[in-house]
Amino acid sequence: MDAEFAGKTVMISGAGGALGRAVVARFAVSGANLALLERDSGSLDALVSELGLTADRCLGVSANATDPASVDAALAQAADRFGQVDALVHTVGGYSAGQPVHQAGVDVWENMMALNARSVYVTCGAAARHMVERGTAGSIVVVLARAALKGAKNQAAYTASKAAAQRVVESMAAELLDYGIRVNAVMPSTIDTPANRASMPNADFSRWVPPAQIADVIFFLASAAAAPISGDSVAVYGRS
Repeated sequence: MDAEFAGKTVMISGAGGALGRAVVARFAVSGANLALLERDSGSLDALVSELGLTADRCLGVSANATDPASVDAALAQAADRFGQVDALVHTVGGYSAGQPVHQAGVDVWENMMALNARSVYVTCGAAARHMVERGTAGSIVVVLARAALKGAKNQAAYTASKAAAQRVVESMAAELLDYGIRVNAVMPSTIDTPANRASMPNADFSRWVPPAQIADVIFFLASAAAAPISGDSVAVYGRS
C-alpha cells in the first residue's frame, strides 16, 4: 500500500464498469476510503467481494449520476461515513452511433448528452459544491474520450456530448482554482475491455490501452504529484 490517500475519501462514479473497477482497485491500495457509486447495486456487491474491500473503508451507494438529488444523497452518505469527500473520479459514460444526423432521431442525442455531458455537469458540480462548502482542497478527474476533439461520421451525438463534457471540465477548473480544487480529465481512445473485444473481434487488441493503465494516469492526476495541473485533458491513446 503506497498510502498516498490514507485518511482521505475518494468517490468513484460508475465504479462497477470495466474502467471503474480498475480505478477502484488502484485507489484501494493507496489507503483511501472509497465511496463507490453505481446504478446497479449488484455490480458493486460483486466488486467489493472481488477486491476484498472492508466496510470500514468502503461505502457502496446506488445512485444515478444524471440526477442531482441522487448524487447529493450519495455525497451526504459519504460525508456521514467518512467526514468529507476529497476527490472524485467520474467514469460514467456511454457510446451510441450508427446513423447520420439527417437520418437519426433525437433519442440518441438525448441519451448521449445525458450520459456523457449531463452526468459530468451534475456529478462533478455536486462534488465541487461539497468541497467548497467544507473548505476542502480536492481533486476531480473526469473520463472523457478522444472523440471530444473532432466530429466523426455517424457519431455526431457522441462526439458532441464528449466535447460538451470537456468544456465543463475546463470551465470548472477555472471556477475552482482559487478554492484549491483541481479539475482534469483523461481522454482514452479504445479501451481494452471485454465488451470492446467482442464488438471488434478482428482488431489488434495490443494497440489498445488496458483499464489498469488508464487508472494509473487518473491516480496521478488526483494525487499531490499533479498539484500544478488543472484544466488539462490528458491523452491516453496507446497505439490506437
